[in-house]
Amino acid sequence: MEVGAEGFARRLPRLRRRILRAAFVALDMEFTGLHSTYLQNNEPSLFDSPVERYVKARQSVQRFALVQLGKCCFDTENDFPRYVVHSYNFFLFPSTLGIRDVEFTLSASSIQFLSHYGFDYNKFLKDGIPYMNEVQEKILRQRLLAGTWKVCSNADRDVLKKAIDEVTSWIAAAKEEDTMILQDLNGYHVLEVQLVLRQALDNVWTEPLGDKKVMVKKVSQEHRQLLENSSYDHCQKKLILLSARGFTNLFQILVKAKKPLVGHNMLMDLMHLHDKFYRPLPESYEEFKRNIHNLFPVIIDTKTVTKSVQKKCLFPRVSSLLEVYAVLCSSNLNPKGPPCPVIALASGCSRYAEKKSPHEAGYDAFLCGSGKMLLKNSFRVCVRLWHDAVEADPSFSQYLTVLAEHVNKVNFIRGGVSSINFSGEDAPCRHPPALIVHVRGWPGLTERQIYQEFTVRCRFDVRRLSKNQFILLSNQYKHVRLVLRDYRHHPHLQVSVYRHWRHSPSVNCLLQ
Repeated sequence: MEVGAEGFARRLPRLRRRILRAAFVALDMEFTGLHSTYLQNNEPSLFDSPVERYVKARQSVQRFALVQLGKCCFDTENDFPRYVVHSYNFFLFPSTLGIRDVEFTLSASSIQFLSHYGFDYNKFLKDGIPYMNEVQEKILRQRLLAGTWKVCSNADRDVLKKAIDEVTSWIAAAKEEDTMILQDLNGYHVLEVQLVLRQALDNVWTEPLGDKKVMVKKVSQEHRQLLENSSYDHCQKKLILLSARGFTNLFQILVKAKKPLVGHNMLMDLMHLHDKFYRPLPESYEEFKRNIHNLFPVIIDTKTVTKSVQKKCLFPRVSSLLEVYAVLCSSNLNPKGPPCPVIALASGCSRYAEKKSPHEAGYDAFLCGSGKMLLKNSFRVCVRLWHDAVEADPSFSQYLTVLAEHVNKVNFIRGGVSSINFSGEDAPCRHPPALIVHVRGWPGLTERQIYQEFTVRCRFDVRRLSKNQFILLSNQYKHVRLVLRDYRHHPHLQVSVYRHWRHSPSVNCLLQ
């Protein structure tokens, strides 16, 4: 089900009930970009420690916007192991109501990628649900209380100027209690028109009529004061803040519910959740981890689970979310094991039953949740944890028990650790041994040239060690063996296994 700004407030109570009833919630997101090229060497690297990667990713998250969020609530509805899925696709757009105009970057490759898969940018721009974090909300609240609220968008100013011109032309000849209707007001305009008119004219009253309309009434100043103090005023500051928070209201419901949160390769998703709806990302990596764990005490990354299954049992080596889902749905993966839970799409949310929509946030969230259920089942069988003491139809809490070693561990793509542990210490990654390249008779060689030299055969990440030495890192043992073999007699590049005690400049300096 697609949800935009137009119908979001109306659906919010039902969305809240869905979250509170859910066994777990699956999320996926789409952004205007992934890795910022604003700074050099900002791409993920095998050399990255978690702190270094966080610094890189933080810079990217701060520059890109969140354009779509998919949420799926998996509810047992007293019929376990049958899960009923309520899937939602939310188009999002940064809030512009009374705060500093938000700037964000568009990555050409990301925009092209989403466009290829049918992303509707008109819905993002014209009907995106607003959102803001706690810092932005505090600024708006202070401005509302101080009366320094103002319109930020030039497009909004044009709409408001037209509305003000209509009202001022009408009110000169109008009598008290006369009314007029302003029409064709979209999104925030319904609220902004009322705030601006009330601020400019002390003898008018406004009320929203729905369907993009605002009623304007000429009243006495005494009557105006009575109306402002009534509980029926749609422009109360708390209601303005509620409207400006937009999707952040749903985020806060999710945080309070403390439901298990499921995703696939979740690091960037979690960073955007923190930055866009909670608080600007802190400089400290450890503070970020603590904040996320407080917000979402139970996180399951299906990528982390998939990698573990691939290592421990005969599971095809697939990487994309759609491929993982297809393998897990295969009837011959585990023909003798216990039956997988039944996944049923709820009424009104059945589009994904017949149509694949890869890289649509709601569809990918559905794959995460559905794949998670099947992954857990397969995982139990593969590691022989399924025994007579376990019920044939295990409860969701039993599933979590089986997955305990993966809970709160989010996949770390190409880096110094295999996963980020949000409830403890990060586990180091077991990479193949690093290689050191000693350059002879080839002056001025750069990291980029070294990379291009080796990328013909295999992929390595490169880092300069000294003027004529470079370190190579790969995540494939066969690539390390291939390079050691092929470069054994190279005239300019001497390649060997890196030994810290022998090749580290700091160790050599100490020895000297």
